Amino acid sequence: MVVTQENAAVNGSSRLSPQEIADILRERIRAGELKAGDRLPTQAELAEEFGVERGTVRQALRALQEDGLLSNVSKGSPPRIAEPAPVREEPQPTMVGLAPLLTEAFSSAQVRIDVVCLTAESLMMALSEPVRRIHEGRTLPESVDVRVLLPGRDINLAFPVPVEGRDGDGGLLHERWLAQRNAQGQVLRHNLLSLRATHGIDVRVSFRALPFTPPVKLYLLNGEKALFSYYRIARREEEWEDRTLDMYNALGSQSLLFSFARQTGRRDRAFVEESQKWFDALWETITTDLTLS
Repeated sequence: MVVTQENAAVNGSSRLSPQEIADILRERIRAGELKAGDRLPTQAELAEEFGVERGTVRQALRALQEDGLLSNVSKGSPPRIAEPAPVREEPQPTMVGLAPLLTEAFSSAQVRIDVVCLTAESLMMALSEPVRRIHEGRTLPESVDVRVLLPGRDINLAFPVPVEGRDGDGGLLHERWLAQRNAQGQVLRHNLLSLRATHGIDVRVSFRALPFTPPVKLYLLNGEKALFSYYRIARREEEWEDRTLDMYNALGSQSLLFSFARQTGRRDRAFVEESQKWFDALWETITTDLTLS
């Protein structure tokens, strides 16, 4: 459909808005009139077709670009219709889905991983795959910067906690959690820092203490992906120092991991960006130095 100034009246207006132009072009893409790889007409041609100023066309194209529908956007030539975004994979348990995404993140020259979690167990185990690939010579980033936010040692944890009526085990549960937090963090730091000596990678591993128990865990990969998971609380019995502890605790490794990628579209990009801002704000304000001991 060709839209001219004469037939462009919408809601009593003689000119189409940027959003209306974007909607028309979006519909042409959906209907297959514009296919992946096709060049759009020039801004001048689109302005003439829609009977608007070039500035209006530029705003419409910017909206399509933010939706991930345009590629090769530059001042020198008209953009092309982008390839369809890959179908989002179904959420997977953390221990299944985290390692492949971390491995992908380690293919970048500068690797930046930011994490909020209860302990570093899932991160420690999932990082073994990208570390192994570095030792095999299959990938070699220039730098690796890992920042981890964990609950502080002196706070009253929301979980793990004793099941009602077993208050006497509260101290043991806290001692057990603290030992796990410290041991897993130390292994994580050792495995990453060893890459500096063996491969000359600029590695930084930092921990800070949260003043609260995080109800969710978050992994931010190179500022491009955000992996989000709810801690699912369940009643569990576990052995600790010859005792059976009856507790409410998180099933962290089994919780489903939801993935958001900046290039997928505006909603995903907003989630990644806001998650990064949230992490940075915590890191720079109410958290404190954490010593793994």
